[in-house]
Amino acid sequence: MFFKAFRDVARPHWYEIITTLKCSTGMSVGELSKELKMSYMGIKQHCIELHKRGYLDTWRRPGTKGRPEMEYRLTDKAAPLFPQIGDDLMLQVLSTTETLFGNNIPEKLMYGWFQEQTTMFQKKLRGKSLSEKATAFARLRDTAGYLAECHYDSTNGLRIFEYHNPLQSLFDKYPRLERMEETLFEKVLGTSVTRTVSKASGLRRTVFEITTL
Repeated sequence: MFFKAFRDVARPHWYEIITTLKCSTGMSVGELSKELKMSYMGIKQHCIELHKRGYLDTWRRPGTKGRPEMEYRLTDKAAPLFPQIGDDLMLQVLSTTETLFGNNIPEKLMYGWFQEQTTMFQKKLRGKSLSEKATAFARLRDTAGYLAECHYDSTNGLRIFEYHNPLQSLFDKYPRLERMEETLFEKVLGTSVTRTVSKASGLRRTVFEITTL
């Protein structure tokens, strides 16, 4: 699946467009043009072709005035372009342990893995303030393939956004892993964290709201 998808998008700028859209909830041609510093018509032609191949879909974003603006979003067909830890082999191994040793064994194994990940991140983390730690943590998660960004604003506070989860296929089968991931964030940052997920078409965004008080 990966190589088929890679062959489809292995053209100049296509992967840049797909990666930019991955880290969003959808963007217009104008927004993509500005972000990628490319011509409007060039971006438009690339998006039209990616749409024809099934990697993008469109929707109309209501505006404050005038006609709704068309946005492009990723579809699920783009998923193989982003790495997954929980592939078929991993799922099969966990399924086999469940059959042999009991229903709760896969989650116990993953609990141990999350504990190891927590220790690893704690050793690598740098920063004195919570904001510095969150920023450094987001960089570490981004390097691990989560497409992570740290943001702060006076309205919503300190948050980490992640646009890809290499464990998603495991999370789909074992939903309690989501809480384990949330606990990992809390232990690494030393404060309470709330995890929320939003999904539109082939885009998935996870937001970790970090308590600063």
